[in-house]
Amino acid sequence: MIGDLLVLLRDRLDAYLHAAAATAGDDSPEDRAQLIDGDKADSVDFRLNAISILLVNIQHENHLRAPDPWLRVTPDGRQQRVAPDVRLSLSVLFVARFKSYALGLNQLALVIRFFQTHPVFDHENTPGLPAGVEKLAVELVTLPQHEQNDIWSALRVHYQPSVMYRVRMVVLSDPAGVTPTPIGQTVVRTRRIDA
Repeated sequence: MIGDLLVLLRDRLDAYLHAAAATAGDDSPEDRAQLIDGDKADSVDFRLNAISILLVNIQHENHLRAPDPWLRVTPDGRQQRVAPDVRLSLSVLFVARFKSYALGLNQLALVIRFFQTHPVFDHENTPGLPAGVEKLAVELVTLPQHEQNDIWSALRVHYQPSVMYRVRMVVLSDPAGVTPTPIGQTVVRTRRIDA
């Protein structure tokens, strides 16, 4: 599901960047937004003249849990014991690598403008949103300099103009409502410590 959501965001952003380029008189069919190709294990390769999208972190959002996360009420009103939902937020990096530095910055500004005008993706404004996802909220994240350095060092590449967004709320739930298997007897072992 996470991959599908990133593909959805890429496609929507790519369409927006194509529309902006067409307005400026550039109707090139090349992708303007792309997901990072995962075939290289040592370093990341950001494609030239494109916005590259990279998932940097997945965080568990546990502060929005229900009082009893193991309980779900079915549409007919019955209560059912299920595995609790896992609510995630994704840290997604958008990197502009262009021959012209100014063009790269302008493309990055278009990414910011896109998410400024599209801060929420739901089934009404995004028909391709997976059925298990109610909505996605996207917010700009400003990282401190040392965290930016950590990311670029981990990627093993030189810094490129970039912006990070937090995408929440990706909810992974138990669609079948299967009751979790009970845990067997717990054996407590004690150890004697001689003084």
